[in-house]
Amino acid sequence: MQPWHSGLSLYEKWEPHRDGEATTHPDLRDALACAETLADLHSKGWVHGDVQPAHFILGPAKASLIDLALAHGGTIPERYAFPFRGCLVHYEAPEISESVLTTGEAIPTTKADSYALGASLFISATGWRAVAYPDDAPREEQRQAVVDGPHRPVDVPGVLGKLIEQMLSPAPEDRPTPAEVCDALRAEL
Repeated sequence: MQPWHSGLSLYEKWEPHRDGEATTHPDLRDALACAETLADLHSKGWVHGDVQPAHFILGPAKASLIDLALAHGGTIPERYAFPFRGCLVHYEAPEISESVLTTGEAIPTTKADSYALGASLFISATGWRAVAYPDDAPREEQRQAVVDGPHRPVDVPGVLGKLIEQMLSPAPEDRPTPAEVCDALRAEL
């Protein structure tokens, strides 16, 4: 159960940029709002674990991050705690995919959330998954493609493209935090 949040998902809001009808680039304010809400969650000691564009709701006053079913951080009652076995592979960081492939589970991290934010911004702006694999590939093949990389070329213009490229780094330590993404976006606005 969670409160209702009015607005459009990031994917819905950026649809014109995918169909070629937009005369502008994706709005940096939307990207900033998504990064801010994820940075806020991280500042409270939580990791989302399932960041994807449908989970960012861009409302009239603010962005909301929904679907915290896989979140880790605070105390979770035993009956609700379960192993993290990954999320929607389109947004899964390589280290998460590799861990799920080798052990059957993983530990979500802020760096994996940063990767997922980059993958969310990328697919919302372009319509393409960050990593190419057949649409009907089994999850194991999808995960192996994420592990093997590389990601698709980031053809999003300007600072947003540079940030997405950094967030999609296969090396977690090279990814900017959502707070760093916020700083870079604010500098452009």
